[in-house]
Amino acid sequence: MHTRYRSEISMNHDAYATLRVSLEDGIARVTLDNPPVNVLNVALMADLRHLLTALRDDDSVRVIVFDSANPEFFIAHVDMSLIDTPDAFDKLAADLPDGVNVFQALGELLRHQPQVTIVKLAGMARGGGAEFVTAADMAFAAIGRAGIGQIEALMGIVPGGGGTQYLAGRVGRNRALEAVLGADLYDAETAERYGWVNRAVPADELDDFVDRLARNIAALPEGVIAAAKRAIVPKDLAEGLLREHDAWAGQFVRPAAERLIRGGLAHGAQTRDGERDLEGLLRGLA
Repeated sequence: MHTRYRSEISMNHDAYATLRVSLEDGIARVTLDNPPVNVLNVALMADLRHLLTALRDDDSVRVIVFDSANPEFFIAHVDMSLIDTPDAFDKLAADLPDGVNVFQALGELLRHQPQVTIVKLAGMARGGGAEFVTAADMAFAAIGRAGIGQIEALMGIVPGGGGTQYLAGRVGRNRALEAVLGADLYDAETAERYGWVNRAVPADELDDFVDRLARNIAALPEGVIAAAKRAIVPKDLAEGLLREHDAWAGQFVRPAAERLIRGGLAHGAQTRDGERDLEGLLRGLA
């Protein structure tokens, strides 16, 4: 990539409020930075959508690597204050593809990105954060530090951002049901064994491992990445996403969901202390 062109692209990406973006040698490195726990709120979702859309037509970028500025949290989950501001995401829903909700649209955008997308998971990803990880092409998790889980059942709902479909494709129906209904946080080794992430890597080796992989992929001959992504095409999930949305929307309006989500917020959800054992916090409310 020519230096002049790289600097112009970088300047275009400097305006993101919740992301730090750098581009070099065909790799876009995207660091999520939405304190205190990287909640997937309107700002973060809008920035991710804008970035992915901007990169779609950038032939100079071959690999996108996502990590977090917060060592404890990758993406905590979708902003639970949605219960009080259900129209907060409406402005993001104006141009959605048919048949998907605003959360599913982000996962589908990521899943169909022409670049290779890699998540470097060194902290926790629950709910919508876990869905983002699972929608990426690859994910590598730090042993002893990473955690991933679909926690929605403890809020009286089910995953509604593609999680049921992406997870079943990764781990199979039986383990997807275990993850969705068990609502536990899975460590890196278990997630690897189930197939939820590609590989569990020692925490002190994760940066070098992912960097080496990203550089090797970015250096491949012209057309190889596109050819591989055409050959190993994402599965069409249109019907499954509709079923998922209906299931999520039907639960979201029930009194139990409102009580559990409001109770979670009142008892420390979306704070650093509360998020460290969010499963325990929500189980205590039940």
